[in-house]
Amino acid sequence: MTYATDYIANALKAAREAEGLSQRKLSAKSGIPQSHISKIEAGAVDLRLSSLITLARVLGLELTLVDRKVVPSVHSIAGTSAGSASPDGKSARLARKELARLQTTIASLPESAAKEANQLHHLLRELQNFSVVTPSMIDALRKTYGAMWAFKNGTRNIVAVRHALAQLQKKRNAMLHASATVPPIASVRPAYSLDEEDIEDDDG
Repeated sequence: MTYATDYIANALKAAREAEGLSQRKLSAKSGIPQSHISKIEAGAVDLRLSSLITLARVLGLELTLVDRKVVPSVHSIAGTSAGSASPDGKSARLARKELARLQTTIASLPESAAKEANQLHHLLRELQNFSVVTPSMIDALRKTYGAMWAFKNGTRNIVAVRHALAQLQKKRNAMLHASATVPPIASVRPAYSLDEEDIEDDDG
């Protein structure tokens, strides 16, 4: 697998995980067999253009061809706008609200949760630098706050807090992967080509 196709496969996987979808659920939404999605993410099969377009759109992504000279500008625009699910930036505002609530909660956690508080503090610092905010990330932030609040008030134990932090870390890792810089187009081979192989039915 080339650097470019490896990037695309990893980006699709990261987007799927960021949306909280299993391969089975993505298969149901896209109509592409789960076994084929697994092979695509593992780089074990050539990715057809039709499959790429279908998966991308199900995951809220879009494919387009642009002049190579404007690629940096496109990346810059995508980075600053991807965090908003709506024109008024509702998702970004919701994320900031949850981050602020969690930041306040850290200070009120008991000493017995010092390790978890430190982990959450570092996670929040990293998340504040992301421009992409997905619904699943906002949900993970809310669940983490809920677990922290319940632990602080004695209705849940530290195990629940650790589980919530692990899920938040997973979402953070997926977002980090998805926001990785695309390799320069000039230095790699095309990720796919429009030829006779593209119209062969290899999705079965």
